[in-house]
Amino acid sequence: MEVINSEWFMKGCAPDDPKRVHTIDEAADLIRKVGFLPLFSNNIPGFSLEEHVTPDSWWTDDPEHDPWSWRQILAKYKDIAYGKFFEKKAGFISKKWFPIFANYRRNGYDFDALFDDELASRRAKKLMDEFEGGREWLSFEVKEKAGFGKGGEKNFEGTLSDLQMQTYLIASDFRQKVNKKGEPYGWHIAALTMPENKFGYKFVTGKYSEKPSESWERIVKQIRKHFPGANEKEIRKIIGIKYPGGSR
Repeated sequence: MEVINSEWFMKGCAPDDPKRVHTIDEAADLIRKVGFLPLFSNNIPGFSLEEHVTPDSWWTDDPEHDPWSWRQILAKYKDIAYGKFFEKKAGFISKKWFPIFANYRRNGYDFDALFDDELASRRAKKLMDEFEGGREWLSFEVKEKAGFGKGGEKNFEGTLSDLQMQTYLIASDFRQKVNKKGEPYGWHIAALTMPENKFGYKFVTGKYSEKPSESWERIVKQIRKHFPGANEKEIRKIIGIKYPGGSR
């Protein structure tokens, strides 16, 4: 997306662009091919789903052609993770690449160990405690349960985004609220869970034996393979994070 004269405009490709993504299956294939992909455009040209669809595809409520609807379905794919993984903005990481991201972003720390070493906030701990045992919560549910409601803890959205950036949480589904009659209503809301609940603990932590710097180099190499024009500064801006116990 870009702002022109105070108005938002979607970037995208031409209808006849050979690289255009037409369907959700083609979007899933692109994510698997690249390994990880932001939903929206950024400083690396081409490194987003937005730039592989036509600008008029968005917010049509047509699940066959609307990328905004695709994200809800892709979040449930067994081999794709969805969450705020790129500059605290939405995107996808394939199952194959998730352990590499987890090792770099976490610096080899499970969350409990992170908190024990005083590298995680009390607010983050209160949120993560609600996901123990493989639980899944809609975002408004966990906000209340973890004590972030009115008069409670502050910065719920920021803390939730940080935990996704560190790969401790992912969006696993999207669902509507349900009224007293059991009828769904309103916008679809993200359901959150730990990635270990989706992919398994051993798989997610499978690269913990590798140095975070080595995982970082894998990520950089993969981006440059598919987007040769990307420089270190641009990559670090969209992918980099001040990882626990280390530096950005």
